[in-house]
Amino acid sequence: MRTIPKEESLDIEFKSDLKCYPDHDLIEEIVGMTNTSGGCLFLGVEDDGTITGVHKKHKDPIGVTALIANSTVPPIAVRADIITEEDKDILKIEVPRSRGVVSTASGKILRRRNKLDGSPEVIPMYSYEIPSRLAELGMLDYSAQPLAGATLDDLDPNQRLRLRRIIQNRSGGEKSLLSLPDEELDIALRLITNVAGNYVPTVTGMLLIGKEERIAELMPTAKAAFQVLEGTAVRINEDSNKPLLELFENYETYVKAWNPERETEYGLFRIPIPEFDWAAFREGLVNAFCHRDYTMLGSVRVLIDDEGMTISNPGGFIDGVNLKNLLTVEPHGRNPALADAMKRIGLAEKTGRGIDRIYEGSIIFGRPWPDYSESTSRSVKLFIQRAKADLPFAKFVADEQNRQGKPLSIYTLMILSVLNNERRCTVERIVELTNLGESKIRSAIEFMIESGLIEVSGKGKNRTCILGKKIYRENKKTIQYVRQTDIDSIRYPELVMKLANTQDGIITKQDVIELLKVNPSQAYTVIKKLQAEGRLKLLCGGKYSKYKVVK
Repeated sequence: MRTIPKEESLDIEFKSDLKCYPDHDLIEEIVGMTNTSGGCLFLGVEDDGTITGVHKKHKDPIGVTALIANSTVPPIAVRADIITEEDKDILKIEVPRSRGVVSTASGKILRRRNKLDGSPEVIPMYSYEIPSRLAELGMLDYSAQPLAGATLDDLDPNQRLRLRRIIQNRSGGEKSLLSLPDEELDIALRLITNVAGNYVPTVTGMLLIGKEERIAELMPTAKAAFQVLEGTAVRINEDSNKPLLELFENYETYVKAWNPERETEYGLFRIPIPEFDWAAFREGLVNAFCHRDYTMLGSVRVLIDDEGMTISNPGGFIDGVNLKNLLTVEPHGRNPALADAMKRIGLAEKTGRGIDRIYEGSIIFGRPWPDYSESTSRSVKLFIQRAKADLPFAKFVADEQNRQGKPLSIYTLMILSVLNNERRCTVERIVELTNLGESKIRSAIEFMIESGLIEVSGKGKNRTCILGKKIYRENKKTIQYVRQTDIDSIRYPELVMKLANTQDGIITKQDVIELLKVNPSQAYTVIKKLQAEGRLKLLCGGKYSKYKVVK
């Protein structure tokens, strides 16, 4: 059986070695890989995946490893092994992702990318791309750097007044900043930095309180776009180089006009439920601007259309962040100085867990979860689907939070949402759907059982969870609750008899365990009941007892 991949990708490369692949070309391929995402290079495989074997010169893995280390700066520590496929030897070289920028010994800096047809290629990494790479690896804070060509006159006093007003009005703003003179305020928020004895604006300073015309001139990458489409009709299409503080206020105003609210009764009150949760929108916008790559051309884009809301930004996820660990990875961003200023002003989540708010904004209303699946290595795209709220579920969540006197954790909300959609789930299935750690899921489940939020049945791997009785009662779905909890056990005998009859009238306890997804003692109870009713009889005893249908 073939064990190597069948085709090339960004992290898989095939190289023919029939004519002895040149060492300098091999080094360049390795450098391109390590400067991108790492991967595996298979020497002795054609571009179409045909295995032709490695040249005798490259059959020494230790020698190839040493060659690569001696020909790269800093040295790359690869792992090389000879593997056999289809009776031919192949050299497999595992290339780690670099923690910096690597070059060949001759000074070439390279990276990999996918061509338009999807096949990979190695291309030069230019000097202007190096800060982006270092920022992606968390080794450079581009937002804290002085902005070339900028002077203190490029900062807008009116925008600084806006900054002070935001600190004053936002609950999360650090009010102690308001007592500082302008220069000390700028230093505290890292809006300016000292260069050769003089203060100059940083990238963060220009982004937050710079003059619009100077931002456009000095930072052509700092663009933003807001679009609203109804069908194919364009209702709003605005490009801007405004400073972020003004941009945030403008975008909030725009969204209010395109974010209708539906009122629902909650006791004696009427509660508005917006089409898109406000906290989720704000956090999505903050993340887009704080985590975008300001060395890349492109715009932060907000799009509202018939499908929902999309917020996208140039620059992929930072090193260590991926689709599966968004909710669990330690908070860290591409532009720490900008993110810190936004937190202290009161625009961003203090804990750095804005992603929790984005998910919470959909879950509490029983809507589909936020979707990051269209993100790539070059951009992050958040999609929030336009969908009707599940009002009974939303009411239950609100009641439970009022009862506990605090918001439900994101783990609890996600488990409730999964069970609301799936009805019945094993722990393994919940872990699969949420991408959360199993230990955290199990801990949350035990708490939810004690709180009456969920109920469980079965043991071990066969343990399943359903929503608690009070949720079904609140939703006026008691019949569905009875069906979930009791109807399965009522049908057990008939299912066992049906299986036995399809197996020439013979069945074992193991058959019953696998059929009903129950533990051994529960299976034995079902069999004993059928024996007592005279429908099954013991055919042979012992460890592997068999039972026969009584005609």
